Amino acid sequence: MGAKSGLNNLKELSVDQADLLAWYLANKRELPWRKHKDNYKDPYKIWISEVMLQQTTVAAVIPYYEKFIARFPTVSALASAKEDEVLERWAGLGYYSRARNLHRSAQHLTESGFYKTAAKLLELPGFGPYTSRAVASLAFDEPVGVLDGNVIRVLSRRYGLKLNWWNGKEKKILQDLADALANTKSNSDMNQGLMELGATVCTPKKPLCLLCPWKKRCVALKTDQITTLPTPRPRAAIEIWHWILRPQFKKDQIYLTPLLKSPFLKNLHFPDSSLSKLSKKPKAFHLKHSVTKYALYISIEPPKQLLPKTLQHGKWVNLKDVKKINPTSLLTKILKFSEKNGKIKL
Repeated sequence: MGAKSGLNNLKELSVDQADLLAWYLANKRELPWRKHKDNYKDPYKIWISEVMLQQTTVAAVIPYYEKFIARFPTVSALASAKEDEVLERWAGLGYYSRARNLHRSAQHLTESGFYKTAAKLLELPGFGPYTSRAVASLAFDEPVGVLDGNVIRVLSRRYGLKLNWWNGKEKKILQDLADALANTKSNSDMNQGLMELGATVCTPKKPLCLLCPWKKRCVALKTDQITTLPTPRPRAAIEIWHWILRPQFKKDQIYLTPLLKSPFLKNLHFPDSSLSKLSKKPKAFHLKHSVTKYALYISIEPPKQLLPKTLQHGKWVNLKDVKKINPTSLLTKILKFSEKNGKIKL
């Protein structure tokens, strides 16, 4: 492993593996995607849970997961659904490109069968290094390590690693370490143990160090670096955008068109609009909304004649069906603003 990994020898590695595995088996939470029948671990359910967990906590994910699985219980059920319905069932989780990628990959996997290795899963839409490794290990016992925010925090503290972990070369040090820990027949439990430890004990703030199976060997605990490891990632600069929207209504319908040329909310349907990046907040606007690093200042203007190019991409949508096309809270804000100003009645 080398000195950079923080491991002194293979004996230390094996002790860490044994202690973590024993802790996990004694303390693991009962979660819906961990319920298996006849020793069959469903890769589809593991995949869905891992994608959902990338953006929120376990407690928040469970109701979304259960509703999603109830409607799409198998990979083929998800593949055969319409994209609009998939987006509607994803509503509230955000990052709607992930739902689209789930749908696209489900269609591929229905044809090919579920890939069993991280390398093959990585070829599919939405399967990044973390998701592909998580599914391959948790469902098919491939001895590969996973590296999410929880694991980065646990490994950085246990081995005293001051790394710019968002940098590719330095992140690889952590990935190699995670791979070494997972290089066992119990790799699925090892990976879940690392993630569980980060989620329940080695938390970002006020970690419960007395309950940690690695407390006797934790470098951060010995050297009083718990609050400084892992290295904080520099925050991305906030981008300011002015978004002019021109909602057009007729009877109980609104005209929506996909947002094609945008760094945010791409391909989601909104009223006809134009975007401009600004150096400072505009003086006049009607609504404000934030999407990751983007601060959106929204102005609502009267509609203008739709050009043939716009008409090619857009469509008239019944107001009662809007959430099937675009389930975002932002479009709800826009519609409520229009209702308040007497343009429609919801």
